[in-house]
Amino acid sequence: PVMLTPFHEDGQIDWTALDYLVDWYIYLGAQGLFAVCYSSEMFALSEAERLAVAQRTVRRAGNVPVIAAGTFADSIEQIATYSQKLADTGVAAVVCITNQFCLKDDNDDSWERSAERLLRLLDPNLPLGLYECPFPYRRQMSPRLLRWAAATERFYFHKDTSCSMVKIGAKLDALRHSDVRFFNANAVTLLESLRAGGHGFSGIAANYCPQLYAWMCREHERQPDVAERLQWFMSTTDLLIHHKYPAAAKQFLAQCNLPVGLTCRLAAPAFSDEDMSMLEALRRQMMEWHHVLGLRPFPPELNALREASA
Repeated sequence: PVMLTPFHEDGQIDWTALDYLVDWYIYLGAQGLFAVCYSSEMFALSEAERLAVAQRTVRRAGNVPVIAAGTFADSIEQIATYSQKLADTGVAAVVCITNQFCLKDDNDDSWERSAERLLRLLDPNLPLGLYECPFPYRRQMSPRLLRWAAATERFYFHKDTSCSMVKIGAKLDALRHSDVRFFNANAVTLLESLRAGGHGFSGIAANYCPQLYAWMCREHERQPDVAERLQWFMSTTDLLIHHKYPAAAKQFLAQCNLPVGLTCRLAAPAFSDEDMSMLEALRRQMMEWHHVLGLRPFPPELNALREASA
Protein backbone atom coordinates (compact mmCIF):
# COMPACT_ATOMS: atom_id res chain seq x y z
CA PRO A 1 0.00 0.00 0.00
CA VAL A 2 0.99 3.62 -0.67
CA MET A 3 0.46 4.78 2.88
CA LEU A 4 -1.66 7.65 4.13
CA THR A 5 -0.34 10.03 6.79
CA PRO A 6 -2.86 10.66 9.59
CA PHE A 7 -2.97 14.18 11.05
CA HIS A 8 -4.51 15.75 14.13
CA GLU A 9 -6.98 18.58 13.58
CA ASP A 10 -4.15 21.09 14.08
CA GLY A 11 -2.24 19.54 11.16
CA GLN A 12 0.42 17.76 13.21
CA ILE A 13 1.16 14.11 12.46
CA ASP A 14 -0.92 11.70 14.53
CA TRP A 15 1.70 9.10 15.44
CA THR A 16 -0.72 6.82 17.30
CA ALA A 17 -3.00 6.68 14.27
CA LEU A 18 0.03 5.99 12.05
CA ASP A 19 0.91 2.99 14.23
CA TYR A 20 -2.69 1.80 13.92
CA LEU A 21 -2.60 2.10 10.12
CA VAL A 22 0.64 0.09 9.94
CA ASP A 23 -0.92 -2.69 12.01
CA TRP A 24 -4.09 -2.58 9.91
CA TYR A 25 -2.28 -2.83 6.55
CA ILE A 26 -0.17 -5.75 7.74
CA TYR A 27 -3.01 -7.70 9.35
CA LEU A 28 -5.02 -7.39 6.15
CA GLY A 29 -2.26 -8.96 4.09
CA ALA A 30 0.21 -6.28 2.98
CA GLN A 31 3.55 -7.93 2.21
CA GLY A 32 5.34 -4.58 2.41
CA LEU A 33 4.59 -0.90 2.97
CA PHE A 34 5.36 2.14 0.82
CA ALA A 35 5.78 5.08 3.21
CA VAL A 36 6.52 8.70 2.29
CA CYS A 37 4.85 8.78 -1.11
CA TYR A 38 2.29 10.99 -2.83
CA SER A 39 -0.54 9.39 -0.84
CA SER A 40 1.40 10.28 2.30
CA GLU A 41 1.17 13.95 1.26
CA MET A 42 4.97 13.94 1.14
CA PHE A 43 5.14 17.30 -0.65
CA ALA A 44 3.38 18.84 2.36
CA LEU A 45 5.79 17.25 4.87
CA SER A 46 9.10 18.75 5.98
CA GLU A 47 12.27 16.75 5.43
CA ALA A 48 12.40 15.95 9.15
CA GLU A 49 8.79 14.72 9.06
CA ARG A 50 9.41 12.54 6.02
CA LEU A 51 12.35 10.88 7.73
CA ALA A 52 10.40 10.49 10.98
CA VAL A 53 7.45 8.86 9.18
CA ALA A 54 9.80 6.40 7.48
CA GLN A 55 11.58 5.53 10.71
CA ARG A 56 8.36 5.14 12.70
CA THR A 57 6.88 2.88 10.01
CA VAL A 58 10.00 0.71 9.89
CA ARG A 59 9.98 0.23 13.65
CA ARG A 60 6.26 -0.53 13.80
CA ALA A 61 6.29 -2.90 10.81
CA GLY A 62 8.89 -5.22 12.34
CA ASN A 63 9.88 -7.89 9.82
CA VAL A 64 7.61 -6.51 7.07
CA PRO A 65 9.77 -4.54 4.61
CA VAL A 66 9.18 -0.81 4.28
CA ILE A 67 10.26 1.27 1.31
CA ALA A 68 10.09 5.06 1.14
CA ALA A 69 10.47 7.93 -1.32
CA GLY A 70 10.49 11.67 -0.71
CA THR A 71 13.53 12.00 -2.95
CA PHE A 72 12.83 15.45 -4.39
CA ALA A 73 15.17 18.45 -4.33
CA ASP A 74 16.76 21.12 -6.50
CA SER A 75 19.77 19.03 -7.49
CA ILE A 76 20.96 15.45 -7.85
CA GLU A 77 23.48 16.12 -5.07
CA GLN A 78 20.69 17.09 -2.66
CA ILE A 79 18.70 14.01 -3.65
CA ALA A 80 21.76 11.86 -2.90
CA THR A 81 22.20 13.45 0.53
CA TYR A 82 18.55 12.92 1.43
CA SER A 83 18.62 9.36 0.08
CA GLN A 84 21.38 8.47 2.51
CA LYS A 85 19.42 9.97 5.41
CA LEU A 86 16.41 7.96 4.32
CA ALA A 87 18.50 4.79 4.13
CA ASP A 88 19.63 5.41 7.72
CA THR A 89 16.00 5.06 8.91
CA GLY A 90 16.22 1.36 8.12
CA VAL A 91 14.04 1.20 5.00
CA ALA A 92 14.50 -1.82 2.75
CA ALA A 93 14.92 0.42 -0.30
CA VAL A 94 15.07 4.11 -1.17
CA VAL A 95 12.59 4.80 -3.97
CA CYS A 96 13.60 7.42 -6.55
CA ILE A 97 10.88 9.63 -8.01
CA THR A 98 11.26 9.38 -11.77
CA ASN A 99 10.26 13.00 -12.50
CA GLN A 100 13.20 14.34 -10.46
CA PHE A 101 15.95 13.38 -12.90
CA CYS A 102 15.20 15.83 -15.69
CA LEU A 103 12.66 18.29 -17.03
CA LYS A 104 9.34 17.22 -18.52
CA ASP A 105 10.40 17.69 -22.16
CA ASP A 106 13.89 16.17 -21.77
CA ASN A 107 14.56 12.88 -23.54
CA ASP A 108 15.60 9.51 -22.15
CA ASP A 109 19.29 10.24 -22.67
CA SER A 110 19.06 13.21 -20.32
CA TRP A 111 17.24 11.12 -17.73
CA GLU A 112 19.84 8.37 -17.93
CA ARG A 113 22.76 10.79 -17.49
CA SER A 114 21.18 12.24 -14.34
CA ALA A 115 20.42 8.80 -12.96
CA GLU A 116 24.02 7.75 -13.56
CA ARG A 117 25.19 10.81 -11.61
CA LEU A 118 22.98 9.82 -8.69
CA LEU A 119 24.25 6.24 -8.70
CA ARG A 120 27.83 7.47 -8.54
CA LEU A 121 27.00 9.53 -5.45
CA LEU A 122 25.19 6.76 -3.56
CA ASP A 123 26.50 3.78 -1.64
CA PRO A 124 26.61 0.98 -4.23
CA ASN A 125 25.05 -1.39 -1.67
CA LEU A 126 21.95 0.79 -1.17
CA PRO A 127 18.87 -0.90 -2.71
CA LEU A 128 16.83 1.47 -4.89
CA GLY A 129 13.41 1.63 -6.46
CA LEU A 130 11.61 3.69 -9.11
CA TYR A 131 8.29 5.50 -8.66
CA GLU A 132 6.32 7.11 -11.50
CA CYS A 133 4.83 9.76 -9.19
CA PRO A 134 2.11 11.90 -10.86
CA PHE A 135 3.33 15.19 -9.32
CA PRO A 136 4.77 17.61 -10.36
CA TYR A 137 4.46 15.72 -13.65
CA ARG A 138 4.22 12.04 -14.56
CA ARG A 139 7.50 10.73 -15.96
CA GLN A 140 6.85 7.37 -17.57
CA MET A 141 9.77 4.99 -17.72
CA SER A 142 10.32 3.66 -21.23
CA PRO A 143 11.19 -0.02 -21.71
CA ARG A 144 14.67 1.10 -22.72
CA LEU A 145 15.23 2.99 -19.45
CA LEU A 146 13.85 0.12 -17.40
CA ARG A 147 16.21 -2.25 -19.19
CA TRP A 148 19.08 0.14 -18.34
CA ALA A 149 17.98 0.35 -14.69
CA ALA A 150 17.84 -3.43 -14.41
CA ALA A 151 21.30 -3.75 -15.95
CA THR A 152 22.80 -1.52 -13.24
CA GLU A 153 21.79 -4.15 -10.65
CA ARG A 154 20.98 -1.28 -8.24
CA PHE A 155 17.18 -1.20 -8.62
CA TYR A 156 14.79 -3.79 -7.16
CA PHE A 157 11.35 -2.15 -7.29
CA HIS A 158 9.32 -0.34 -9.93
CA LYS A 159 5.91 1.25 -9.21
CA ASP A 160 4.21 1.60 -12.56
CA THR A 161 1.45 4.05 -13.50
CA SER A 162 1.12 3.24 -17.21
CA CYS A 163 -2.55 2.16 -16.92
CA SER A 164 -2.13 0.41 -20.28
CA MET A 165 -1.45 -3.28 -20.83
CA VAL A 166 0.38 -2.50 -24.08
CA LYS A 167 2.87 -0.38 -22.14
CA ILE A 168 2.91 -2.71 -19.15
CA GLY A 169 3.65 -5.69 -21.39
CA ALA A 170 6.60 -3.93 -23.00
CA LYS A 171 7.98 -2.94 -19.59
CA LEU A 172 7.62 -6.46 -18.24
CA ASP A 173 9.50 -7.77 -21.26
CA ALA A 174 12.29 -5.27 -20.53
CA LEU A 175 12.54 -6.48 -16.93
CA ARG A 176 12.33 -10.19 -17.72
CA HIS A 177 15.10 -12.22 -16.03
CA SER A 178 16.14 -9.23 -13.87
CA ASP A 179 15.88 -8.65 -10.11
CA VAL A 180 13.49 -5.70 -10.53
CA ARG A 181 10.00 -6.40 -9.18
CA PHE A 182 7.11 -4.79 -11.06
CA PHE A 183 4.26 -3.38 -8.95
CA ASN A 184 1.22 -2.08 -10.79
CA ALA A 185 -0.48 1.04 -9.38
CA ASN A 186 -3.53 0.66 -11.62
CA ALA A 187 -6.40 -1.43 -10.27
CA VAL A 188 -8.11 -1.79 -13.65
CA THR A 189 -5.19 -3.68 -15.20
CA LEU A 190 -4.09 -5.54 -12.06
CA LEU A 191 -5.16 -9.10 -12.85
CA GLU A 192 -3.92 -8.92 -16.44
CA SER A 193 -0.57 -7.52 -15.29
CA LEU A 194 -0.16 -10.32 -12.71
CA ARG A 195 -0.88 -12.91 -15.39
CA ALA A 196 1.69 -11.25 -17.65
CA GLY A 197 4.41 -11.57 -15.02
CA GLY A 198 3.88 -8.61 -12.68
CA HIS A 199 4.74 -9.09 -9.04
CA GLY A 200 2.12 -7.12 -7.11
CA PHE A 201 -0.02 -4.07 -6.50
CA SER A 202 1.03 -0.69 -5.09
CA GLY A 203 -1.90 1.63 -5.64
CA ILE A 204 -4.23 3.95 -3.78
CA ALA A 205 -7.07 1.38 -3.69
CA ALA A 206 -5.11 -0.53 -1.05
CA ASN A 207 -6.00 2.30 1.34
CA TYR A 208 -9.63 1.25 1.05
CA CYS A 209 -9.47 -2.54 0.96
CA PRO A 210 -5.90 -3.90 1.25
CA GLN A 211 -7.23 -7.38 1.97
CA LEU A 212 -8.90 -7.66 -1.45
CA TYR A 213 -5.74 -6.66 -3.30
CA ALA A 214 -3.62 -8.94 -1.15
CA TRP A 215 -6.01 -11.80 -1.98
CA MET A 216 -5.79 -11.02 -5.69
CA CYS A 217 -1.99 -11.07 -5.68
CA ARG A 218 -1.90 -14.25 -3.60
CA GLU A 219 -4.74 -16.31 -5.05
CA HIS A 220 -5.35 -15.24 -8.66
CA GLU A 221 -3.68 -18.35 -10.09
CA ARG A 222 -5.38 -20.81 -7.74
CA GLN A 223 -8.87 -19.32 -8.09
CA PRO A 224 -8.99 -17.77 -11.58
CA ASP A 225 -12.79 -17.55 -11.86
CA VAL A 226 -13.16 -15.72 -8.53
CA ALA A 227 -10.23 -13.50 -9.49
CA GLU A 228 -12.06 -12.50 -12.67
CA ARG A 229 -15.16 -11.51 -10.70
CA LEU A 230 -13.09 -9.59 -8.15
CA GLN A 231 -11.32 -7.77 -10.99
CA TRP A 232 -14.70 -6.58 -12.29
CA PHE A 233 -15.41 -5.11 -8.85
CA MET A 234 -12.00 -3.41 -8.75
CA SER A 235 -12.45 -1.98 -12.24
CA THR A 236 -15.96 -0.66 -11.71
CA THR A 237 -15.08 1.05 -8.41
CA ASP A 238 -11.80 2.57 -9.58
CA LEU A 239 -13.22 5.99 -10.49
CA LEU A 240 -14.92 6.27 -7.10
CA ILE A 241 -11.69 5.39 -5.31
CA HIS A 242 -9.89 8.23 -7.12
CA HIS A 243 -12.67 10.74 -6.42
CA LYS A 244 -11.46 13.44 -3.96
CA TYR A 245 -8.48 11.30 -2.93
CA PRO A 246 -6.76 11.22 -0.42
CA ALA A 247 -9.41 13.00 1.67
CA ALA A 248 -12.00 10.45 0.52
CA ALA A 249 -9.82 7.57 1.71
CA LYS A 250 -9.73 9.07 5.20
CA GLN A 251 -13.49 9.58 5.07
CA PHE A 252 -13.89 5.95 4.05
CA LEU A 253 -11.67 4.68 6.88
CA ALA A 254 -13.70 6.78 9.32
CA GLN A 255 -16.88 5.09 8.01
CA CYS A 256 -15.14 1.76 8.74
CA ASN A 257 -14.59 3.03 12.32
CA LEU A 258 -10.82 3.25 12.06
CA PRO A 259 -9.36 5.86 14.47
CA VAL A 260 -7.78 7.86 11.66
CA GLY A 261 -8.64 11.58 11.48
CA LEU A 262 -10.04 13.36 8.45
CA THR A 263 -7.46 16.16 8.33
CA CYS A 264 -5.30 16.57 5.21
CA ARG A 265 -2.52 19.05 4.56
CA LEU A 266 -3.38 19.05 0.89
CA ALA A 267 -6.54 20.86 -0.13
CA ALA A 268 -9.45 19.09 1.58
CA PRO A 269 -12.62 19.09 -0.56
CA ALA A 270 -16.11 19.20 0.87
CA PHE A 271 -18.11 15.98 0.82
CA SER A 272 -21.73 16.04 -0.29
CA ASP A 273 -24.43 13.66 0.89
CA GLU A 274 -24.05 11.90 -2.45
CA ASP A 275 -20.30 11.46 -1.86
CA MET A 276 -20.93 9.95 1.54
CA SER A 277 -23.60 7.62 0.19
CA MET A 278 -21.25 6.39 -2.53
CA LEU A 279 -18.52 5.69 0.02
CA GLU A 280 -21.00 3.80 2.19
CA ALA A 281 -22.10 1.75 -0.84
CA LEU A 282 -18.44 0.93 -1.50
CA ARG A 283 -17.99 -0.15 2.11
CA ARG A 284 -21.02 -2.47 1.89
CA GLN A 285 -19.78 -4.00 -1.37
CA MET A 286 -16.41 -4.62 0.22
CA MET A 287 -18.06 -6.36 3.16
CA GLU A 288 -19.84 -8.64 0.72
CA TRP A 289 -16.48 -9.52 -0.81
CA HIS A 290 -15.10 -10.24 2.67
CA HIS A 291 -17.87 -12.82 3.02
CA VAL A 292 -17.27 -14.34 -0.44
CA LEU A 293 -13.52 -14.70 0.16
CA GLY A 294 -13.75 -15.65 3.82
CA LEU A 295 -11.89 -12.54 5.02
CA ARG A 296 -12.28 -10.56 8.23
CA PRO A 297 -11.80 -6.77 8.22
CA PHE A 298 -10.51 -6.53 11.81
CA PRO A 299 -8.87 -8.91 14.28
CA PRO A 300 -10.07 -8.78 17.92
CA GLU A 301 -7.06 -6.79 19.14
CA LEU A 302 -7.64 -4.08 16.54
CA ASN A 303 -11.32 -4.01 17.41
CA ALA A 304 -10.32 -3.32 21.00
CA LEU A 305 -7.96 -0.54 19.94
CA ARG A 306 -10.68 0.93 17.70
CA GLU A 307 -13.20 0.95 20.59
CA ALA A 308 -10.68 2.48 23.00
CA SER A 309 -9.87 5.23 20.50
CA ALA A 310 -13.57 5.95 19.95
